[in-house]
Amino acid sequence: MAQLINLKTFTDTRGNLTVIERVIPFDIKRIFYIYGVDDSVRGGHRHKKTIQAAICIKGSCKISNHDGQDQEEFTLSSADQCLLLEPADWHQMYEFTEDAILMVLASELFDADDYIYEPYPKTSLVECAMMS
Repeated sequence: MAQLINLKTFTDTRGNLTVIERVIPFDIKRIFYIYGVDDSVRGGHRHKKTIQAAICIKGSCKISNHDGQDQEEFTLSSADQCLLLEPADWHQMYEFTEDAILMVLASELFDADDYIYEPYPKTSLVECAMMS
């Protein structure tokens, strides 16, 4: 199941410095950014092998997650929050603020065969969140 962790942050009069060190449980092989998102829903998949760490380094967004048994919604709104997504975590990202930048660290290089787009039964998570 997805896990939200707080990244170590040093704050003083000059600003903030957030460190990603010894908290990501995999070697990082790929980094990508999602930004300039309209009202679209991104994601809508899980993986066979890839573990991901999502950090909204600017603005905010929501991530709905389902691991086949449990579903949960996370709001990423601070650059010191990191959401770890396991391969079994079917996830969707949505409600991006206009200035949002979502950075994702991945354990694997891109491989189209690693993606599973079929959701778990009754897991259109955005729909579930909207019905709540």
